[in-house]
Amino acid sequence: MQKNPYAQYRNSQVMTASPAELVLMLYDGAIKFVNIAHDAIEKKEIEKANTNIQKASNIIEELQGTLNRKYAVAEDFDNVYKYIRDRLLWANVRKDNEILKQAKDAIEQMRETWKEVMRVTKNGQKVS
Repeated sequence: MQKNPYAQYRNSQVMTASPAELVLMLYDGAIKFVNIAHDAIEKKEIEKANTNIQKASNIIEELQGTLNRKYAVAEDFDNVYKYIRDRLLWANVRKDNEILKQAKDAIEQMRETWKEVMRVTKNGQKVS
């Protein structure tokens, strides 16, 4: 049985990524699932919208669970993650793309913040 080359590539990407790059991939995944959910809501594909909003919410929950609470900024990140999960929940309940956009905007802002952290710290490595 021949394996899917795209799946092999993605697996290789994940296996060789730094922890900082993995976080970036999680943000990308959440954005991807929100975009799929948005399109599903437009097309009245309720089950598909629900599934993809839940996938995005699960990613945010995972990010929230990995916060290092010894740093003060973790509380700020936690508050943003709570906001995103709330927006995803209500977007799912109401199948409302305006609320979903609020979640997506916050995820994109967190992604950009993380990219800046990666840039400043040279991909998550301590800078002397």
